[in-house]
Formats: sequence, structure tokens, C-alpha cells
Amino acid sequence: MWPFGKSIAQRAQEAIDSMNVFQGLGLRVSEQNGVLSVSGAVPNKNYLRAIEAAVGGIKGIQSVDTSGVIVAQQEVSDADIAQAEEEVRRATESSALAKQVLAALEANGELKDDPIDVLQKGSGVVLRGAVDSQHEFNLAVQLAKSAGATDVDTQGLQVHPGAKAKFATQQSGSGYTNVPDEWYTVQPGDTLSQIALKFHGDGSRESYMKIAKANNIQDPDLIRVGQKLQIPR
Repeated sequence: MWPFGKSIAQRAQEAIDSMNVFQGLGLRVSEQNGVLSVSGAVPNKNYLRAIEAAVGGIKGIQSVDTSGVIVAQQEVSDADIAQAEEEVRRATESSALAKQVLAALEANGELKDDPIDVLQKGSGVVLRGAVDSQHEFNLAVQLAKSAGATDVDTQGLQVHPGAKAKFATQQSGSGYTNVPDEWYTVQPGDTLSQIALKFHGDGSRESYMKIAKANNIQDPDLIRVGQKLQIPR
């Protein structure tokens, strides 16, 4: 999970794929110098507006180019057209909130350089990324609510001391560079799942097994205090 292992394009792709209105369309994205280019086909031009709204909360996107998206009109009933347009309207309105919350975070002196993405979730938002301290974590939630989010999902937001500095070192012409592996010394009470959550923001089996594989650990339940683990990015 972002903030330290995914490019702008990957995060934007996830934001689009997570929205029901785009399911089955197979839209694809690329990014260069803050310009997100989207390609594929959509049923009508209203979807173009929904695409721009869907990625409005992704940090680092300066503009969205949808010239590669084909509007492929299909023979469908008026009822189907009306339903599709209503779904696009809801998606656009919800995602506008994510963009509004991101603007509030980036306008704040303490949070403007933190790697935080904002995704829509009904009348609330999902915060993903990292902040330097618990104070900044609490501040991000407060600002999100002040910007209009009735609910703030922070499961993907980590407290990671040095997040700003680490994120800054990744910035290049494309906004992303490869992040080298890190090393971590196992502490009392640690599990691979907890370590994966700490570094990847994801404690799932898929995530912690990457760490196990990188360190030739046959049984992920058997790690010892003081053991140095290579954390793949």
C-alpha cells in the first residue's frame, strides 16, 4: 500500500478501479510530470467528468488528459442510459469531496508535504498514506471533517516518523522513483503481519509473505527478537 511503494499512476488506477461506475470498462492510466493520461472506452461523455473526479484526491496529479478515452455510444434503452447517468452523477459528486479534502490538507502548513491520498467513500473519505506524528494524524482527520466529510476512514493512514523527508527523496520528474529495500530489527512481540503493516500499510498474508520470502523464512510464525529482516519494497 502507498505511500512508499506505489507510483502516481498505480494509485490513480486503484482509485478508478475501486468505483463501481467504471467496473468492466478496462480503463488504463499512465502519468508523466504530473499529467495523468487515461485510455479506454466509456459509454458516454459524462464518464469523462467522472474520471477526473475519481482521481481528484490523488496527491501529485496536476491535470488529467482524457483525450485517449473513446466515447463509444451503444444501443441501450432510455432506462439504462438514465441509470448510468445517475451512477456517474453520484460518483462525480462523491469524488468532488475527496478533491476538496485534499485541497484542505495541502493548504495546511503542517500537512502540505505529507504523502496523503484522499479517496471517496459515500459521504465520507478514505485517507491513505503517512504522516510524521500522531498530532498530524489527528489534524488530518479534523481537517477532513471540516472540509465536509461525515466519515473519515483512516485504516490506510500510517504514523511514520520522517514521512515527509522520505517521500521527498522519491520525487523525480515523474513524481516517483524506485524505493530501496529497508532493514528492520525484530522487537519483542513483533509478528510478520505487524511488520508488514508498519512498512507496507497492509498486514495481509500476501504482504507479509513477501517479507518472509525475501528473508528465506520458511515458517512466517517463527521470527526471533533481534533478527534483522530485509523489507522489500
